[in-house]
Amino acid sequence: MENINEILAGVDHAPATFEEYLTCYADKVGELINGYIPRGSHPDMDRYLYAPLFAYSQNGGKRHRPLICFAACMAVSGDVVRATSAAAAIEHFHTAALIHDDIADEAELRRGEPCLHLTEGLGLAINMGDLALSLVNGTVMDDPALDDATKVRVVTELINMTRRTIEGQALDIGWARDGRYDITPEDYLVMATHKTAHYSGAVPLAIGAIIGGGTEAQVEALRNYGLDTGLAFQIQDDLLNLIGTEESTKKDFRNDITEGKRTLVVVHALQNSPARDRLIEILSSKEKDPAVLAEAVQIMEESGSIDYARSYAENLTSIAKNRLIDMVGPSSSRELLVSMADWFVNRLK
Repeated sequence: MENINEILAGVDHAPATFEEYLTCYADKVGELINGYIPRGSHPDMDRYLYAPLFAYSQNGGKRHRPLICFAACMAVSGDVVRATSAAAAIEHFHTAALIHDDIADEAELRRGEPCLHLTEGLGLAINMGDLALSLVNGTVMDDPALDDATKVRVVTELINMTRRTIEGQALDIGWARDGRYDITPEDYLVMATHKTAHYSGAVPLAIGAIIGGGTEAQVEALRNYGLDTGLAFQIQDDLLNLIGTEESTKKDFRNDITEGKRTLVVVHALQNSPARDRLIEILSSKEKDPAVLAEAVQIMEESGSIDYARSYAENLTSIAKNRLIDMVGPSSSRELLVSMADWFVNRLK
């Protein structure tokens, strides 16, 4: 198995943009990450646990979380190989979150494939998500390349990340369960920051900087950059579900409406649309009819809510980029991270 330095060196030219960075390295980094998934001591452990989890993780998407962890380590002139176990840990957490999230949402597709709870059954899928969670801290603690003090600091980051993500998930699920339509944009921002921004942006960047030996100022600058861009990523993900295409999302198109999700677009529309009652009716009905889903999107467009959410994400990333440039010295890795912000908000354009 190649190490991350060999993977990074194995291309003809350095990626000029974040999208190119992902395209160049996602598959190889996925192989590296999956190398941390163990095998069972009994054949049926592989059949019912390790092999399905490994196959699920192979369909792993862009791998942006481990790749930004590596980029942050390089941005503070660190040894990127030392960040491998932490990058794997964050990706294992992402895998666990997706498995459990799909169960909670009663989702059907993930990245174009049937969800794990549909192919393997609910009980085994929950168990596989639990296994992925168990790999998070253990992967770092078992890494001989990290000293004990660094391990403790990284695991503390991972523990806090886990709690915050679960807190955000509780808000997301609870609002839907209780039929809450009094949610404000400010409420949404708290939920999305906890549920997504910490583990999709802030913590991968902070951990990469910590392992790379960055100063406290650099660690916090990268953490804050990740919070802002991670929040923008979630807002754009919500938009992609509404006005992207079925092919581009590779999951149930407009299923956020079916699941009654309180996205920034939705909560803004609930405050501003004259068709609020009709939107609530659709959000409450588990609707799957494409025509009715399109009607809901039209209500959101006519209330200016889609433009509002897009502008909010773009403003977040613009401010975040300027702050990062002020706090982290120039390098190709910093430029990749600046480009990351643009990629996060331009996936519909």
